[in-house]
Amino acid sequence: MTSLTQFSLEGRVALVTGASSGIGLALAKGLSSAGAKIVAVARRADRLEDLVREIEGEGGAAIAAQADVTDLHAVEHAFDVAEKAFGIVDTAISNAGISVARNFLKIEPAERDAVLDTNIRGVWNVGQTAARRMVGAGREGSIVNIASVLGLGAQPGLASYCASKGAVIQLTRSMALDLIKHGIRVNAVAPGWFNTEMNQEFFDSQAGKDYIQRMPARRLGELEELIGPVLLLASAAGSFMNGSVVVVDGALNALVA
Repeated sequence: MTSLTQFSLEGRVALVTGASSGIGLALAKGLSSAGAKIVAVARRADRLEDLVREIEGEGGAAIAAQADVTDLHAVEHAFDVAEKAFGIVDTAISNAGISVARNFLKIEPAERDAVLDTNIRGVWNVGQTAARRMVGAGREGSIVNIASVLGLGAQPGLASYCASKGAVIQLTRSMALDLIKHGIRVNAVAPGWFNTEMNQEFFDSQAGKDYIQRMPARRLGELEELIGPVLLLASAAGSFMNGSVVVVDGALNALVA
C-alpha cells in the first residue's frame, strides 16, 4: 500500500453526526471525497437532504438519517437506516455538539444539562452503538470524536462546554482501551476556533475581531483544514493511532496568556 492510498476510504461506510452545518457538513463532504459512503445525521432533515444531493451530484453516495444524538432509540434507528442502505457502519464521526456562553454562577440547570447531554451522552450513544454493531458483525473500524481545545484548557463563561469536551477526551481514551482488542480504534480531534454558524455572531463583533488578533495564528481555522486530520484518524494511514487527541488550533493551546 502506497502512502497516498492509505488515506482512501473506498468501501467504508461513514456516519457523521451534526452533519447539517459547520464542521459536520465539511467532514461529511471530505470523507465522501475520500471514497466513503456517507450517512449524514442531524436534527434538521431539510439541511441533510441538501447535503445528500450535493454529495450525489459530485458522484458520491450518501443518505440522510434524522436523529437527536441524546435519544438512544433515534441513534439506533439511524444505524438501522445506514445498514439497510450501505451495510455496517465502520467509521463513526461524533461531531454533534452545542454550547451555552454563560458565567458559572448564572448558568441554569437546564442549560447545563442540554450541553452535557448533547456533548457527552451523544458521543457515548453514537460510539457505543457503532462499536456494538461492529463487534457483532466482526468488523474492524474507526471512531473519531470531535472534542475541542477547550477540553484541554478553559476560558471564562464556558464552564459547561469546557467540562463536556474534557469528558469527551477522557471518554475517547477509555473507549480506545476497551475496544482495541476488537480492532476498533478510537481517537479525538480537538479543534480550536473555526468559522462556523455557532460562533459567527461573536467573531463578527468587535470583541470577536479583537480576540482573533490575540490568537497566535491571527485568524480562525477554515473548515477544510479539519478534513485532513480526521481522514488520517479514520483511514489506514492512522492505523497505529489509538486513544490520541489531535489538536488543530493554530497553536492556540500552546499560548500561555
